Amino acid sequence: MNCLSSAPAKYFLTVLLAISAVKASPQSLKAPSALRVDLLLSESPLGHPYPIVLTANQHPYFTWVMNDLSQGSRQTAYRILVSSTPEKLSTNLGDAWDSRKVNGKWGPGIPYKGNKLKPNSTYYWKVMVWNNKSLPSAFSKPTAFTTGAELKHVQTAFHTLSKWGQLPSSNSQLNSNNLRYDFGKAAFGQFRIKASSSTGTDTLRVHIGEAITAAGQIDRAPKGHIRYRLLSIPLKMGTHNYEPKFSPDKQNTGAKAILMPEDIGEVLPFRYAEIEANKNIRIDSVWRNAVNYPFDDNASTFKSSDTLLNQIWELSKHTIKATSFTGLYVDGDRERIPYEADVLINQLSHYAVDAEFNMTKRSLAYLIYHATWPTEWSLQNLLIGWNDYLYSGDIRAVKVIYPQLKAKLLLPLGRPDGLISTKTGKQDSAFTKSIYFENFNGHSILEDIVDWPQKGGFSIPKDAPGETDGFVFTTYNSVVNAFHYQALISAEKLARKLGERKDANFFAAQAAKVKLAFQRAFISPETGIIKDGEETLHSSLHANMFALAFNLVPENNKARVLDHIRSRGMACSVYGAQFLLDGLYDNHEAQYALKLLTATDKRSWYNMLRSGATMTTEAWDTEYKKNQDWNHAWGAAPANIIVRKLMGVEPLSPAFGSIKIKPQPGTLNSAELQLSTLRGKVKVAFTNSPKQFLLQTTLPPNSTGMVYLPRRMANDRILKNGRTIKAISEGKFWKIADVEPGVYSWEVKYL
Repeated sequence: MNCLSSAPAKYFLTVLLAISAVKASPQSLKAPSALRVDLLLSESPLGHPYPIVLTANQHPYFTWVMNDLSQGSRQTAYRILVSSTPEKLSTNLGDAWDSRKVNGKWGPGIPYKGNKLKPNSTYYWKVMVWNNKSLPSAFSKPTAFTTGAELKHVQTAFHTLSKWGQLPSSNSQLNSNNLRYDFGKAAFGQFRIKASSSTGTDTLRVHIGEAITAAGQIDRAPKGHIRYRLLSIPLKMGTHNYEPKFSPDKQNTGAKAILMPEDIGEVLPFRYAEIEANKNIRIDSVWRNAVNYPFDDNASTFKSSDTLLNQIWELSKHTIKATSFTGLYVDGDRERIPYEADVLINQLSHYAVDAEFNMTKRSLAYLIYHATWPTEWSLQNLLIGWNDYLYSGDIRAVKVIYPQLKAKLLLPLGRPDGLISTKTGKQDSAFTKSIYFENFNGHSILEDIVDWPQKGGFSIPKDAPGETDGFVFTTYNSVVNAFHYQALISAEKLARKLGERKDANFFAAQAAKVKLAFQRAFISPETGIIKDGEETLHSSLHANMFALAFNLVPENNKARVLDHIRSRGMACSVYGAQFLLDGLYDNHEAQYALKLLTATDKRSWYNMLRSGATMTTEAWDTEYKKNQDWNHAWGAAPANIIVRKLMGVEPLSPAFGSIKIKPQPGTLNSAELQLSTLRGKVKVAFTNSPKQFLLQTTLPPNSTGMVYLPRRMANDRILKNGRTIKAISEGKFWKIADVEPGVYSWEVKYL
């Protein structure tokens, strides 16, 4: 691993200079930026002057970033202008809406209150703000939005998919004299070529794929569902452009799949194109039309002293971008079906790499009415709903589906103490109808999954152990009930926000009852660790890691549970790893968590890189799932784990109104992160040594921070911007509460 400790050191100097600049001179307030309509960026990362933001809402929400890093900066007023033409906007004539100066703090959505919007119309808008020093800004750059054909009370807005041409990053002449083009990373796309034929009777043969052989050729018979296609292109005489079409795959274009829009066309994930040699054919140029949802590559960045960790971040980040190719979160290319477990990890990792929120809202709305078969995944709808509100601050989408969302708690499957089971004959037609579940690939009722594949499960030999660490399935399942508890916690929070007080009180009481019953039913009195079920003494990694991640392990039992978890290693799938790492970091096991993140055995993200994949894979290796693919975002947990846990940046209140910054470096020497939020960029950088811990933070306007610094001894010396301060001791950390917006330097000197 290479050391990059100079990067945070440079950032430290930048922070000090920024602090000095803020103190030294009065600031003129910069114009707002990052304007959004219904959470969609109006200023496209693709550089279009007026990107099409399409909204079907009668009263769209407006959001912007206030550009003021002076300490304690807050918005105190705003003025929005909405005009029917750019010319009117340029003269400050808001003929659709002029809000005038409105005294009010920043919010994640200011609803439109002007004249009735017309369907199929384009409007132009801009905003100015005042800060807490009564300084006004200039107006922002103008931007635009377009209304849909039918305007509704609430409808989640979304961008159309992008198709953009990419040139190969390199090309090679193979021993067969074939030409191989490498686009650097795999993407879902289409192949284009400009070629010349001297005869007009030639057929160009092009091999397209994700993997290559040891000889450098594209693998014609890859394992599992790693993709390969042969394109045969009849050529005309002379020089012409050709765009051969990929034929649809029956498995990923079926009744449950998300189909590609007609204006985009069919796509295939590929990195390489190999063109067979033919002396009559000249290749003039080769392109790939990559397809994905609009993505800002510069929204979030991460760099550390561990080069492998950096590669894993880039692998995960690119996965989130590339797998957005349908506009909804799907399981990859094999089925292209939204599954709740995929959406939960996609959601958290998308927030970590780009400030995009509406793909989650659309995916959740879809899943409410298109339920899949695993029990735990029904419960994950509630977690997705809470994360949606926590990160976006916009409750509208959840409010629309709240009655249907409550049904996903599966309360009818409960017994008097609150624990639920799918195996007691309670899944009648009324129940399955209430959760919008129909027969799913042979499953007629919900079934417990724990992890995938199970022992002897689909796509692996019948005697294979699977990814459940030998989990023993009994009538009442500890993993299912851990998710049930966490779903109730999420449901209570959502109900309180929606003003559903009776529901909220019920969910809180039910959660407390389930927690007590969980600990009575599943904690082994002999060992103190979590059992798989009531009717077994077996304690898998999964039973313990989910209980730990969802705060179901009593404090007195945590040491034994953590010992057991460490003894099992990465005995779970890439999906399960999300919750394993969550539990470890939440219980301050940073060193072991970092060891798992940067492991180099088969069960590791390094193994994905070693295999040649440029998106995260569905399983650690084809050995563990014979039909796995190389483009599965449920393996991209490191993106959100690095941001939320290693760098420790999480929202404590909606839309990062209150921000936790709690880095847990373990043995990592240095790292720096930039994370985009609706309020602006959060920046964190640290250097970690035996004698001191240096941390630099930037909190955006209209936020407050809760900063945690690693604690070793009671006599640690803590400095803020070079001055000694007092901090609250909290376990392994020093806590500094109520940190105002601005740029700060923190230091812990270990005496």
